[in-house]
Amino acid sequence: MPASLTITASSIDAGLLALPWATPLGEWPSETIVSLPKGISRHLVRFANLSGRVVAVKETTAEMARREYEMLGSLARLDVPCVDRVAVIGGRRDAKGEELPAALVTSHLRFSLPYRALFTQVLRPDTANRLVDALALLLVRLHTVGFFWGDVSLSNTLFRRDAGAFAAYLVDAETGELHEAGLTRGQREHDLDVARTNIAGEIMDLEAGGRLEGGVDAVAIADGIVSSYHSLWAALTDSETFSVDEAWHITERVQRLNDLGFDIGEMSIDTTQDGTRVSIQPKVVDAGHHQRRLLRLTGLDVQENQARRLLNDMDEFRARVSRLGSDEEMVAHEWLTRVFEPVVKAIPWDLRAKLEPAEVFHQVLEHRWYMSQARGRSVPLAEVLSSYVDNVLRHRRDEATVMGPPTETMTLSTIDPDTPDDEVPTDSGTVDWRDLV
Repeated sequence: MPASLTITASSIDAGLLALPWATPLGEWPSETIVSLPKGISRHLVRFANLSGRVVAVKETTAEMARREYEMLGSLARLDVPCVDRVAVIGGRRDAKGEELPAALVTSHLRFSLPYRALFTQVLRPDTANRLVDALALLLVRLHTVGFFWGDVSLSNTLFRRDAGAFAAYLVDAETGELHEAGLTRGQREHDLDVARTNIAGEIMDLEAGGRLEGGVDAVAIADGIVSSYHSLWAALTDSETFSVDEAWHITERVQRLNDLGFDIGEMSIDTTQDGTRVSIQPKVVDAGHHQRRLLRLTGLDVQENQARRLLNDMDEFRARVSRLGSDEEMVAHEWLTRVFEPVVKAIPWDLRAKLEPAEVFHQVLEHRWYMSQARGRSVPLAEVLSSYVDNVLRHRRDEATVMGPPTETMTLSTIDPDTPDDEVPTDSGTVDWRDLV
């Protein structure tokens, strides 16, 4: 390790000292590198092993590395979905004493993939639209905390599966700016225009490479982020006026935001001088309404749509076992130990890196619905699990950390990860479910 090497980190991992910083990133040895699919980047980015985990290493200037490191720390404190910062490496020199670029090290986000790796052969319209909707939600969340991105794109985002939808995480923050006073409409519209342009280009690039399903309109998909963004932004920020005897509108507005996955941290309520009209406007909104409720009840930390789905199943469980009047925390504990945990524990060890436990549970519920529809009767959960594991889960690629060749040459799965369960065989398999309650 060169004596001039400097490491900036909130918590030092001794493994950082063992990485070959005196070697240009493009020449790092294969035993250090982890082969993972990655998005398009203006900088060289490679994945490496660090103390038993995977990190992303990006070569850039010392100033940009330090700036992005600080920005990621600020976004994390604001609870914005983004990758976790690890360290900034400066003072790098090769064996001849020649200066090497600084490096930014971030944690690899488990169970996340760049958009190009979320499909096997061609991108279908439904998948593309879900990706765009997830990016629109991320952009709204960033804008509500005063973050101007400057380079919004699918390539600068990682995606996690979220109960039939996707959750988007910011990866590249080097062009971003935080404004404590909030963003102007012009700044927000600039980000939105950049997003639309970049997405259209990325989809057209897939089309040129034969990886876009026929008949898909790249511009229409890109336009989708504009409509999704404006619809969500209006729901979160628009003022609403009603007569004083219609105060139920306040509760209704709160419920609408809760349904969208947001809590109101602060609301402005104004009345007219004669007291006949009331105006309300959310001033502070916090994403993760269902996440927080599920975490409080069960300790499970999952994505927002997954939390919504698990809470719905918990409510159904309460109704099935006639515990409508029971304490919510008691019902949640019983559901966790009798329903959720047995399903997760029943997944064979060699398949547990395929998907997050909450996503597996969601897909089992989906699979049960399709099997029940096909047979015209309720199917026992043990039989559903056996069918799901043998006919669906075994054919998925691992998403905890997808190893293998680059995205463009990734081996195709036997079953497309986005194939609906109603198109997957549902014959029950031979898995032993004796441990299932």
